[in-house]
Amino acid sequence: MRWLLAPDSYKGSLDAAAVAEAMQLGIERADPQAVCMLRPMADGGEGTQDALHAAVGGQWLEFPVCNATGDTIMAPCLLLPDGTAVLEVARIIGLPEAGDSPVAQRSSRGIGQMLAALLQSGQRRIAVALGGSSTNDGGAGCLAALGLQLLNAQGQQLDGALQDLPQLFTLDADGLLEAFADVELEIWSDVDNPLSGPRGATAVFGPQKGVAAADIVRIDGEITHFAQLLDARLQQDTRHLPGSGAAGGLGYAMLLLGGHMQSGAQAVARHLGLAVALQSVDWVFTGEGRSDSQTLAGKAPACVAALAGAAAVPVSLLSGAVIADEEGALAARFAGCFSLCNRPMSLESAMQEAPQRLAQLAEQVARTILAARAGA
Repeated sequence: MRWLLAPDSYKGSLDAAAVAEAMQLGIERADPQAVCMLRPMADGGEGTQDALHAAVGGQWLEFPVCNATGDTIMAPCLLLPDGTAVLEVARIIGLPEAGDSPVAQRSSRGIGQMLAALLQSGQRRIAVALGGSSTNDGGAGCLAALGLQLLNAQGQQLDGALQDLPQLFTLDADGLLEAFADVELEIWSDVDNPLSGPRGATAVFGPQKGVAAADIVRIDGEITHFAQLLDARLQQDTRHLPGSGAAGGLGYAMLLLGGHMQSGAQAVARHLGLAVALQSVDWVFTGEGRSDSQTLAGKAPACVAALAGAAAVPVSLLSGAVIADEEGALAARFAGCFSLCNRPMSLESAMQEAPQRLAQLAEQVARTILAARAGA
């Protein structure tokens, strides 16, 4: 049989390429003649660059930029064979690296620095994978690094971290948009939240980044004030656009610069040539660390299932954990949903044993499929 293996990562345990390799190992035990095509997936969050590089290659570029807490790091950018430079927000201002630093002190400045470096190096097709940010500054830090001047009442320039926004009195956006006039800017995200309000960046995503419940309204107001000033100066209404609340407001900054929002998983699938690959296979395995009803809201396995369905190819879900929804929507999308946790175990044990257990699971599912097809 011909198999397509297109999983996302098992976060904290295996990257997407390692998941695909474990699946292949199990399938080949059941089917020594198997032809396996590995297409590790991502949805625009952590691991997007690695998944793309594992599948299609490309050239790694590195630039010195600031992380969320202001330290200088060498951050990677992947230049794909088709000329698209992929910037992964999680690798510059990601949540794990921010540690227990106060969210008010974090800034998205490093994203603006990376964009500036890419422009200076001649890149004109840029994709920004927004998932996994630790910042909640409305994109102010990013835009400040690109030339936006944020000024307090005394005319002093502010850096653009969240803690600077209460002091914002006026701003100067001259020349901000011109540098991106000839740039094809893609925004990879599955978030459609606006910048502010009850469904905005601070209210919905702020708490997981360290925003206290008592501070949500105040911070939301500060970000709204910043965006109102900037939208008015540029004669735009960007802060209300779907996706402007992604990545703590970085979606707002990218949209302001002329970016086009699209599903991260669909964008990755397009670059991997997943739709074409599906025309020549008999079965698909996908998966992720934990699958539940949220999986169907634009996550990588749902994207794989949709493409497989359009190609009339069965697709099975092999995930670390599978939490069934009462409506059965998750089960209805796949030809079987399987968890590698086949006995009571701690999360730590499950993560440590993931490669072996995943190979065992893939083998047993493949044997079942082969037996059913032989008897058909």
